[in-house]
Amino acid sequence: MPYVNIKVTDEGVTRSQKAALVKGVTELLVDVLYKDPKTTHVVIDEVPLENWGFDSILTDEHRGKVK
Repeated sequence: MPYVNIKVTDEGVTRSQKAALVKGVTELLVDVLYKDPKTTHVVIDEVPLENWGFDSILTDEHRGKVK
């Protein structure tokens, strides 16, 4: 039972984009590892910009969106 966790910042990812991610990841696991799509789980977590950082600062600072 594959489990894939995708984390993205919460910047307006649409339902259709999420559906495309789930479909694409599932198809990749089927094609590469021969996994059963019925037992393949994909979870998408949306993380606030203030809870994500890189280059030693928070992402909201990088993007100029500090509250």
